[in-house]
Amino acid sequence: MAERYVMSVDQGTNSTRCILFDHRGRLVSVAQREHRQHFPRPGWVEHDAVEIWQNLRRVVPEALSLAGIDTAQVAAIGLANQRETTVLWDRRTGAPLGRAIVWQDTRTAPLVEELLRHPGETFFLERCALPPSTYFSALRIRWLFDHVKGVEQRARDGEVLFGTMESWLLWNLTGGADGGLHLTDATNAGRTMLMNIHTLAWDDELLDFFGVPRPMLPEIRPSAERYGETRALLPGIPLTAALGDQQAALFGQTCFSPGEAKCTYGTGAFLLLNTGGEVVRSRHGLLTTVAYKIGDQPPAYALEGSIAVTGALVQWFRDRLGLIGSAPEIETLARTVEDNGGCYIVPAFSGLFAPHWRSDARGVIVGLTSYITKGHLARAVLEATGWQTREVVDAMNADFPVPLPQLKVDGGMTSDNLLMQFVADVLDVPVVRPMVAETVSLGAAYAAGLAAGYWPDLEVLRRNWHRAAQWLPGMDAEQRETEYGDWKRAVERSLGWAGPPHTR
Repeated sequence: MAERYVMSVDQGTNSTRCILFDHRGRLVSVAQREHRQHFPRPGWVEHDAVEIWQNLRRVVPEALSLAGIDTAQVAAIGLANQRETTVLWDRRTGAPLGRAIVWQDTRTAPLVEELLRHPGETFFLERCALPPSTYFSALRIRWLFDHVKGVEQRARDGEVLFGTMESWLLWNLTGGADGGLHLTDATNAGRTMLMNIHTLAWDDELLDFFGVPRPMLPEIRPSAERYGETRALLPGIPLTAALGDQQAALFGQTCFSPGEAKCTYGTGAFLLLNTGGEVVRSRHGLLTTVAYKIGDQPPAYALEGSIAVTGALVQWFRDRLGLIGSAPEIETLARTVEDNGGCYIVPAFSGLFAPHWRSDARGVIVGLTSYITKGHLARAVLEATGWQTREVVDAMNADFPVPLPQLKVDGGMTSDNLLMQFVADVLDVPVVRPMVAETVSLGAAYAAGLAAGYWPDLEVLRRNWHRAAQWLPGMDAEQRETEYGDWKRAVERSLGWAGPPHTR
């Protein structure tokens, strides 16, 4: 009998990937295509949803060809996606109503300030556990209603559908305008500010507040469940999972028990801590989110710390300053010096996310003297990621009764040994990286395979996890706290640069 595989689609911020995994969780083949980033105005970030769908149509057959297998050997498909990115499209024709508004986009900042004044963040925290932020989808829907003529009325007439990227792809994969399924899962619905965090259903009060008509919304389903079968690309293959990318990474890292945490280091960084069946309300600037929901089992929740700029700071150092030729060179440059020379970089390019949530912050470099070289700046770039991680972990330790015992890491930046050692040093806990680096894709595959019976239970998935690298803390405690104090003073200097100061 021919070997069977699980297919994972990771629709990310920069590209769409299709990966095939075997029973042992090993990567068999991968195909990837980048899509264009559109920046029509300062602070605006957009994607072409049609381009993304076309890219998926290309990478799926490429992945099958590279693996040398046919469609019949695909047991199930799971989707992971960039989360809050917002797409509106015509129910009848399937054509998007303009470009998708990406999670990084900040055009809704004036609306955020308005909501913080009235009705205030408590109104939202009690229902969806999210504070008003440019991050979330409901504000983008409202912005489109207010700025694109006729869209709101068309939505009320049932002509317009809304979704995050997994909804858009699921709809197209299952038939599109010809009977496509309009679905989302609880991890993605929970990032819209429209889902009740306790019931995992669309909240009538939030829908009324934002003026979002229910017929435009997808049906909320578990993260792992048989949704239906594909009609495009791979006709007849079960679609059995969908998760937001960071929840997928948590799942791929097999963080199935309360107190287990992972951090994904990419353009930004996202640290999730499994809190089990308990909705832990953060008092220290974190987000409460759905971690995953498997079939009819109770949902698992998580605390999340979202850091806007980590890898993007390295890209800025390379592309804007021209001090390195490629991203990996930053570690070599940083190793030319012993420390940061007293220099700190706070990369608040468009505000600070967790735990500060300050849209008025802007990037600063402090501690400059004539002694500072580009090596010190390179080290400060890397250390900014470590200190931002420390801020989030401190908030998690304050919100959750069990201190973090170790941190599982993944993402492109984990290939930087100097950075990972620094993260272990400033957290004072071990940092571990798994053998399979593609944890977002692996998590979507695991969820899909569970729902399809390809894997029997979570324990089998745990046994698939193997450590590839570990970094143990070695920094002197006094040095750690002194430098952390300097970092916090640098953060204070980044606040209040754009518009009136705002504090949560």
